[in-house]
Amino acid sequence: MAPSKIEEASQTNLPPSDNSGVLTPNSATHQQWTPHTVLSTLPDPYPTNPTTPIPFFHLLERLKTTKREGWRRFGINHGESIADHMYRMSIMTLLCPPTLSRTLDLPRCTRMALVHDMAESLVGDITPVDGVTKTEKSRRETETMDYICSSLLGSLPGESNAHAREQIRSAWQEYEDSQTPESHFVHDVDKIELLLQMVEYERAHGQTDSAGLDLGEFSRVAGKIALPEMQSWAEEILQERRRFWDAKGEVPSHMNDVSEGKRKAQDAYYEGSGKAVKVDGAKEEGRNGEGS
Repeated sequence: MAPSKIEEASQTNLPPSDNSGVLTPNSATHQQWTPHTVLSTLPDPYPTNPTTPIPFFHLLERLKTTKREGWRRFGINHGESIADHMYRMSIMTLLCPPTLSRTLDLPRCTRMALVHDMAESLVGDITPVDGVTKTEKSRRETETMDYICSSLLGSLPGESNAHAREQIRSAWQEYEDSQTPESHFVHDVDKIELLLQMVEYERAHGQTDSAGLDLGEFSRVAGKIALPEMQSWAEEILQERRRFWDAKGEVPSHMNDVSEGKRKAQDAYYEGSGKAVKVDGAKEEGRNGEGS
């Protein structure tokens, strides 16, 4: 089989080769994971309490090179990085539907999109099927953000740096707490970006592989999108997907094809994320819904 356009994509940034910090059956126990256990494995550890932001900028490089783990399970090993995902989300917040933009603090939403996965620079991209509890994932990410804001940014001189540090930490916490209208919007944007990438990978793979690549399990997140305006975006994307598979003369997988274990894992992963509502499966995908 010829390599797909996905695998030939011009993403040549190699290190790190895996998503450091993600728990596997052979890795350290939950209690042993700290930011410093990851930092100790790096060839060039970051200095403590630097007086310039340069070490922090180097840390951000890990977001550019660490791939989004969910796609790797489907053989997409050279796909989007965490930074790729956050960049498109940030642009999406700038194009917020007018009915929402009138009531939201959009600059705050953009900041949230830019930093919401920053902790994954050390934690890695933990997915619902990785066997890491939501509580443990939250602990790792909180400790990483504390390290970033204290050890890497805490000694930068000047009020502007102190303000920037506070904005980074508060934007990340606001997204995690998911209690404000802005955070609900950004959580929905996070899911919309996933749906976009799902359809794009299926299309790219379909150009070189007659059998196609069915990523239907990811579309179940459409049922967890809360805001009506964002549900409308999701439906448009899923309609694009239907047309793609209709043109191939095939019926893709849907929510009912997903194992109960995966369904429960994803439900637990997204519990408390945004303002999740129950969306009829047929509305989600038109073929009894789709799932992850």
